[in-house]
Amino acid sequence: MAPLTRLRADLPGNIPGPHAAEYYAQRSGPDGASVLLTEATPVCPEGHGYYRTPGLHTEAQAEAWKPVTEAVHEAGSQIFCQLWHVGRMSHSAVQPDGGAPVSSTNTPAPRHVVIGPDYKRVKCSNPRALETDEIPGVVEAYRRSCEFAELAGFDGVQIHGANGYLVEQFLRSGINDRTDAYGGSLENRMRFALEVTDAAILVLGADRVGFRVSPIYADVNEDRGEPDVMGTYGALADALAERNLHHLDVVESFVVGEREPGLDAICARLRLAFDGQGGQRRYVAGGGMTVEEAKAVYASGRCDAVMFGRLLIANPDLGRRIREGLPLTDPDESTFYGGGSEGYTDYPRYSGA
Repeated sequence: MAPLTRLRADLPGNIPGPHAAEYYAQRSGPDGASVLLTEATPVCPEGHGYYRTPGLHTEAQAEAWKPVTEAVHEAGSQIFCQLWHVGRMSHSAVQPDGGAPVSSTNTPAPRHVVIGPDYKRVKCSNPRALETDEIPGVVEAYRRSCEFAELAGFDGVQIHGANGYLVEQFLRSGINDRTDAYGGSLENRMRFALEVTDAAILVLGADRVGFRVSPIYADVNEDRGEPDVMGTYGALADALAERNLHHLDVVESFVVGEREPGLDAICARLRLAFDGQGGQRRYVAGGGMTVEEAKAVYASGRCDAVMFGRLLIANPDLGRRIREGLPLTDPDESTFYGGGSEGYTDYPRYSGA
């Protein structure tokens, strides 16, 4: 199950909501997903960029995640927490004391975020580039969040290094304009991602740490800033594979049925690093796949697992439906973000003949 932002945490405190355990448990077990990724979960107050996202940076948040992990385990699946820092993809309204979002750069993101109960999107605030001596504190926030993940009972964590958020803001040469040890060369631009990964490994071990990348040229706003996707993500995948991580989650598309030119070669390069040998270094393919496409990708051997998102929102028993060729329910996009149980825990399992 892909990490799916739902904006339903309780405030104040950004605590997982009362329906979260039911929501994740419904999609677990032999009829659901064998491994679930939580919605993206900020590692510190500064890491938040959207209204009502659950965090994992306080003991109260960790305690609130316990019923979720327990429900998933009781159903028979594993659950990893996706650790998130949005960086410049934020607004001062959701930052501590109304401060500027932090990033690798002072250049604003031409993006919009949800910051209040009306769920309207507003333009991101101007960010502040982290000072060099502040970066270890951000890495420490990831390490501390891993300790909270252990307390909450998660099977592991996934570092969110995709979709234009903080890790990728350091990685991509068209965004990162630093002149210190975290900017310039590819080695320097990878430094933050690898320091965060090493901090997670220190707490949990490599076999409980995954990493998400989106090695595609642009998102809907064409603000991804990396001319050498093959070289950048190939080098990062090699460095992560050397650490023998649990998995590399590769976002292969943002749009169902569309793949960027050249993406197949990039994915093949990443597959060389994450070859699935010895039960580690799994390549998990996701993003924009129909069930038929996913079956073909998996059968071809170019991935070790396939990840679904939207289909699992509307079909909590998606595993069974795929296995038995049952019809699929279409998700109601109007209920993706915010609200209560509607569009969250009220999708039925298949009950036809």
